[in-house]
Amino acid sequence: MFDKISSKTIGFVFAIIGIILFSAKAVMVKLAYNFQIDYLTLLLFRMVFSLPFYIAIAFWKKPVAIQSRKTKDWVWLFFFGFIGYYLASLFDFMGLQYIKAGLERIILFVYPTIVVLISYLFLKKVITKNQIIAILITYVGVLVTFWDELAVQSDDVVIGGFLILLSAAAYASYLVGSGWLIPKFGVLKFTSYAMMVSTFCVVVHYILQGDFNLFDYPSEVYVLGLSMAVFSTLIPSFLVSAAIERLGASTFSIFGSLGPISTILLAFFFLNESVSVIQLVGMCVVILGVSFVSKKRKHN
Repeated sequence: MFDKISSKTIGFVFAIIGIILFSAKAVMVKLAYNFQIDYLTLLLFRMVFSLPFYIAIAFWKKPVAIQSRKTKDWVWLFFFGFIGYYLASLFDFMGLQYIKAGLERIILFVYPTIVVLISYLFLKKVITKNQIIAILITYVGVLVTFWDELAVQSDDVVIGGFLILLSAAAYASYLVGSGWLIPKFGVLKFTSYAMMVSTFCVVVHYILQGDFNLFDYPSEVYVLGLSMAVFSTLIPSFLVSAAIERLGASTFSIFGSLGPISTILLAFFFLNESVSVIQLVGMCVVILGVSFVSKKRKHN
């Protein structure tokens, strides 16, 4: 019993830290865009800088006590690597050209409902009352937090919002798929393989469409690219995979509510995006929703 509770607690910690680190990515992207870099080149820097770490981890040691793998498992891994980190990241970087970091995070937060819906439709997982209540609480908090931002009307907001919504759908599909694939590969190897697939896709995309001006940017761009690779890609990707393994995709997705909070704070300090009293109230409501999830799971 103690080991079971300990595993869930570790899952909560991994989920929280992973979400916060992932949320810092939007701020770094917006900072990099100040140096006139295009979305595809910046995405290439992020993925290529992280690739050596994933290759090293993938071949670090042999897997221990994992389920047998079939050819179709590798096909699914490629598919979820393609949509989960390539497509989701591509749409996200494109969308951030048009909208603020704060608004990006609220739109991405749609993915918990998509995760639950996909799990219900394809994996026959029951949507519990606790999940419904927790999602409602967190969504109310997020909507309150970004009420002023959602009131903005412009072509850029519409285009950017649609791209971020596509990113949320792609990421949600990855979360559901990784839930049942992780036991077949192990957390470290699964995440490494998925990121290698994503990097391959980005490189191919750049070869077909890039401008090949990789060495003409200020040093700040490369520092931001490396920071995104390590602190907003490498570390949180393993934390998220480990959290999914312990909590399940549906419950983990609710912890994404912490993303808007950290993004608001980071954007305030680094991008000068304002924080109103209404937004602070919304942040408190979001925290309440996440606390509700944790409390209910401990009781169960």
